[in-house]
Amino acid sequence: MSTSQKRAIQNYRSRLSERGLARFEVLGLDGDRDLIRSLARRLAEDGPEAARIRATVAQTISGEPSRTGGILAALRRSPLIDADLDLSRPYVEGRKVDL
Repeated sequence: MSTSQKRAIQNYRSRLSERGLARFEVLGLDGDRDLIRSLARRLAEDGPEAARIRATVAQTISGEPSRTGGILAALRRSPLIDADLDLSRPYVEGRKVDL
């Protein structure tokens, strides 16, 4: 490898580290290559979605049971939380059945 190629690689890696990124190599199945790359790309964005993905992956790998109350929390985040919905039903006696 020539000196200019080495310098280009060194410059590229220093620009990556300035952005807070690191280059590393992992071993895995060939079929998972695109999955791992897309996961790394999403995590590098470092937004709220990346935090959610990190938490989900960490929980899955650690084997901890999921928290209780997740459905209730999702319902509380619903846009219909303040809607005045009338969900009551009239009471109707059942039909007569001849046994």
